[in-house]
Amino acid sequence: MCVKRGLVLEGGGMRGIFTIGVLDAMMDSGMEFPYVVGVSAGACNACSFVTRQRGRARFSNVEMLRQYKSQYLGIRQLLKTGNIFNVKLLYDDLPNRLWPFDYDEFLRGATELDIVTTNLLTGEAEYFPNHWEYFDELDKEESHRLALDIILASSSLPYVSKTVYIKGVPMLDGGIVDSIPVKRAISKGYKKNIVVLTRNKGYRKPEKSSLAFNLLSKVMYRKYPAFCDALRKRGEVYNSQLDMVDALEENGDIIVIRPDKPIVVDRIERNPEKLDALYDEGYAIGKRFCDTFHE
Repeated sequence: MCVKRGLVLEGGGMRGIFTIGVLDAMMDSGMEFPYVVGVSAGACNACSFVTRQRGRARFSNVEMLRQYKSQYLGIRQLLKTGNIFNVKLLYDDLPNRLWPFDYDEFLRGATELDIVTTNLLTGEAEYFPNHWEYFDELDKEESHRLALDIILASSSLPYVSKTVYIKGVPMLDGGIVDSIPVKRAISKGYKKNIVVLTRNKGYRKPEKSSLAFNLLSKVMYRKYPAFCDALRKRGEVYNSQLDMVDALEENGDIIVIRPDKPIVVDRIERNPEKLDALYDEGYAIGKRFCDTFHE
């Protein structure tokens, strides 16, 4: 069943396991979309969804965490590599050997996917399509590496990740400036969308960043003043997006799928049992949606 709406996927780090549950329920029901836009963890999970590789996203988030433990994420990884997540494991071993990513379907499949990053030079969002014509100018290995770099950039958290360069431009987590890219879906012609959030209804982020983080950003990203400004405004921008989502939902312009209760999973969660429980919640809510959805 191809739904004539866009699908918008919020990020949230390991909270994205909720989204994985929803997407697995959609795949089990045969639900597809002509257009998907994902940011950060939402972009990572969208990739396995548009390639129809059911189970792959959960494997990468839960089973690999169980297997690799501190090698998967943590302070040791951050001190050793500059990334709190094991980039080699997740963006080389996983897609190329452990559970091969279907690059052909990603680059040439029917579903259009936009991946959101933040441009450090401008402090604004960048949107990279999986059908980007630039991929065609590269050989097979180069196009695969670029695809992985874009996905990595979208989910590279500030402060605890290395900057990723896309065609020489420094990029980091797209959620810094466009955590819920509904406007992007609308700009692509999808006036009615389904939005998957990783926070319960009513959640709002503290709008003022701490003095410590403001000072840290000015030190770490001193070459990128526009990006520092975006970091400072992150809470305010995110809350305004949530206000927009609530208004669109109330008007019937979007359908929102979100957790029923406050999340107990951290953005950088290391407890697989908590992830299992959140996945189950996402799957149950996703199945309920699929069983009752009418175009």
